[in-house]
Amino acid sequence: MKTIAVIPARMGSTRFPGKPIAPLLGRPMIEHIYKRVALSKTLHATYIATCDDEIREVAENFGATVIMTADTHERASDRVAEAVVDLDADLVVMVQGDEPMTHPDMIDAAVQPFEQDPELGCVNLVRRIDQESDFRDPNTIKVVMDQFNNALYMSRQPIPTIAKAGFAQTVAYKQVCIIPFRRELLFKYTRLQPTPLEQLESVDMMRLLEHGHTVRMVPTEFNTQAVDTEADLARVARLMEDDPLLSRY
Repeated sequence: MKTIAVIPARMGSTRFPGKPIAPLLGRPMIEHIYKRVALSKTLHATYIATCDDEIREVAENFGATVIMTADTHERASDRVAEAVVDLDADLVVMVQGDEPMTHPDMIDAAVQPFEQDPELGCVNLVRRIDQESDFRDPNTIKVVMDQFNNALYMSRQPIPTIAKAGFAQTVAYKQVCIIPFRRELLFKYTRLQPTPLEQLESVDMMRLLEHGHTVRMVPTEFNTQAVDTEADLARVARLMEDDPLLSRY
């Protein structure tokens, strides 16, 4: 299977404008994401999809291939779909442009289930939440799954309930935004009508779930931290300071 990665990025984040090009350990944040993703052994190519010339200029300066898209997309998945229209690929891995702690092995793990299940259309990574503050943080997308690791629901609110057992006794998971699609399902996603819960939760994957599609969740042990605020960026800088992966790019 020909597999490519696309990193959607835009300057207009409401919580942290300009965050893709914010400095992180001496480089623009998006450079870390691009170069770490490109280390994956599974990928044939890596691209950045953006509507902003500022991001294009920065990305091209560190050697990235950039695809310009419309500035009207509300969902990252729609931006990625536009970016790959003219590209040859069986699998398209969407890596959110706010995940600078991405490890290339995470890409490989997310893609593996497609080799075993020809009917599978979409995979997400998940990681167990180990801090109650993250569990309560609306920037963290929580996931509940069935017994076959398929997503049942995703929310920015704390789920499942901790009313009976408390956080320490509750198994809770967060979405890690490395999301491979089969090409045909990615394009179908763009044709599906946006759904009430997708809009209520502001979670792309709810569109697939509400239209009856399976989203397979694959656990990862890699500890990542998405950057939604300047405080997140400072936290990531501390976490990445001694990361051995930095020496590989």
